[in-house]
Formats: sequence, C-alpha cells, structure tokens
Amino acid sequence: MAAMAALTAIGCAGSGQDDGPSARGDASAESHPARPSGNSSADHTASAKPSPSAADGRDIDACADSNCEIAVSDPVVVRFKSPAGKATVSVTEAGPNKVAYSVTYDSGQSKGGASGPGQGCITVLRSNGSSNSCGGLGDARPSAQPGAVVIQAAAGEDGTAILHIVSD
Repeated sequence: MAAMAALTAIGCAGSGQDDGPSARGDASAESHPARPSGNSSADHTASAKPSPSAADGRDIDACADSNCEIAVSDPVVVRFKSPAGKATVSVTEAGPNKVAYSVTYDSGQSKGGASGPGQGCITVLRSNGSSNSCGGLGDARPSAQPGAVVIQAAAGEDGTAILHIVSD
C-alpha cells in the first residue's frame, strides 16, 4: 500500500530538460484516452477500461503535416515539421497509465514522462526553443499556438498512449 501511495504521489516524471533556448508558453492540455492495443499482457488488468480510438488510428505518417492524433502502444519514432526545423518524437515507453518520450529538433531536445491515471506531458516547440510540462491533463485537447507545434502524450489505462501533434 505504501508503494502505491508513493507512485500516486510521484504522478509525473517529466524532466523538463531542454538543450536549446527556452521559450515558455502555456499549452492547453487534453486527456483523450487511448484505443485498446489488442495485445494481451500481464501488465493489463481486468479492470483497465478500453479507451476510444485515436482520430488517425495508428498511422504515424498522418503526423508528417504536424497535425495528428495517434494511438501508441510500442516504441515509435514520429517525424514532423516544426518552427525549429525537422523534428521527431520518439515514444520510448507506453504502458498502463505510463508514457515516456523525447522530442528532438534542429536546435535541441526535450524529454517528458508521466505515470498514473490521467497523467501525461505537453511539449511546445518554437523556433527559439521548447518548453515542457507534465502532470494531470484533464479533459481539454491541446490547442494550436501561433508559431509553435504542441505535442501532447497522454497515458492510457489500457497501456496505449495517445499522441497529439497540433500546429497552427
């Protein structure tokens, strides 16, 4: 029970690291549960709720235009355009109520990770750097910001994370 309380208290493991200059901006967060992966795993519990599907399913290529919503249950690399040049999001972990990723762009890198029900991270890329925030996401969807690409990774109960990439 103490271990469970400690995990709940931690909630977010986002590093907020940024190797490039920083441009802090607020991003609206979204919690959009993920679609079931169809994979059975010992990590999945019988009580994990199946999640609705992502708008673009599992089509990584849908993100090339910097606007997509995809379901991710395994490590993937997603390439897209950003104000900071070519960029990639590498989802390094997706598990029940857990997600971790890194964003790499021409002038730097940002990392995020979160664990716990309703947790996730948002990274905002601008031409002069990035900002990162992790924690509870609520029900809002990420919204476009002028001159930026907003990336949100939301952990799903069933082990499938939802990755949103939004640009103006």
